[in-house]
Amino acid sequence: MGNRLFQEARKAVAQAKQAANGEIDMNVDHAIAIAKNALSSAYAHSNTAEKAQLRQFQAELDELTH
Repeated sequence: MGNRLFQEARKAVAQAKQAANGEIDMNVDHAIAIAKNALSSAYAHSNTAEKAQLRQFQAELDELTH
């Protein structure tokens, strides 16, 4: 099944990107906050490869806030 927290983080980042692009009706700041929380939770419970991807997800979120 894989790492559930990692999957949730990936989904939350995707939602934040969709909110930022106006693809879904969701407050962007709220979506980013959810994604950051999900990334933080996932990072503590991930293996090395997952952590590398989580860092990439974090970079994508950082781009939304700049």
